[in-house]
Amino acid sequence: MPNEAREAALPDTAKEPILRDEAKEAARRAAAHVVVADLESPAVGDDDRHHLRSVLRLRPGEAVSTTDGSGGWRLCRYAADRSLEPDGEIVRRPRLSPLITVGFAPVKGDRPEWAVQKLTELGVDRIVILRADLGVVRWDAERAARHLDRLRVVARQAVMQSRQWWLPELIGMEGVDSWAKEPGVAMAVPGGDPPSLSYPSVLVGPEGGWSDAEQESASAQVDLGPGVLRTESAAVAAGVLLVALRAGLVHPAAASDGRLKPPSGTP
Repeated sequence: MPNEAREAALPDTAKEPILRDEAKEAARRAAAHVVVADLESPAVGDDDRHHLRSVLRLRPGEAVSTTDGSGGWRLCRYAADRSLEPDGEIVRRPRLSPLITVGFAPVKGDRPEWAVQKLTELGVDRIVILRADLGVVRWDAERAARHLDRLRVVARQAVMQSRQWWLPELIGMEGVDSWAKEPGVAMAVPGGDPPSLSYPSVLVGPEGGWSDAEQESASAQVDLGPGVLRTESAAVAAGVLLVALRAGLVHPAAASDGRLKPPSGTP
């Protein structure tokens, strides 16, 4: 049966996975991927228009995939007047479950931007910038607002580069104690349990480590490996492990007797 006839014979709810799979493949083949405010009338801003025209050098008729950053996607064509013309219906993808959150304390230079870029490319759902007791970098309210604005730009660019459908939620500045005791949140600490989806939110401290009070506030602890990692590297390592666990690409670590190692505090 041709694809068109097969899809027409399916109820709408059964068509959705087929449409999402086709959209995923079309997004890979598209010449570019951009974030737009409205999928009904997709329009690009000046910076994106410049990127499509002068950097990617798109030609009229080339495919451009678009997303609203909230799970919506639509295929378009690059027009001669440098606008986008819809070339397909709007497809929506729900967020995967559980939501994955990585929090980290800010560090010097552009390393927070690098971390946010990579976490976004991985598909992390929430990124939290933490206010840690032993953090060397201190952002006052004005600096925090400026940095967070910049990080949101970085996340948007990373969504376009990695063909994602969801923009991550970027939160900051947050106290460690306000997150550490929440259900499903673990603190990255050497000697902790292996990461698992029992704790889909992982907090990474500054390079000076956690204070005693912060570490005592943690309801769970996870270990990210035998090495001593920089803050931004640890944040990305946490993101890689959690996303891979959610996708079923890796499986939780087992104890020497072959049984899955239970979370801290489990009898």
